[in-house]
Amino acid sequence: MSVLDNISVEMSIVLGSTQVPIRQILKMGRGAMIPLDCGHEDPTLVYVNGELVAKGRVLVDGDQMSLEISEVVQRASN
Repeated sequence: MSVLDNISVEMSIVLGSTQVPIRQILKMGRGAMIPLDCGHEDPTLVYVNGELVAKGRVLVDGDQMSLEISEVVQRASN
């Protein structure tokens, strides 16, 4: 067993974002559409512990979804 096996990190996969008034959210029902600030060709962003680490694209195969990493983002030197 590796010493790294029990270390947890927070990972977020971001397709896009938007700002929506709470009154609009409260009116939403099943099937509601929320427009995002990106297009279908824009990369999906991968954040680890709040820091952007990679870009990729979502792949769908039947009922399975996965993320293909297309670019690892270089860390800015301090």
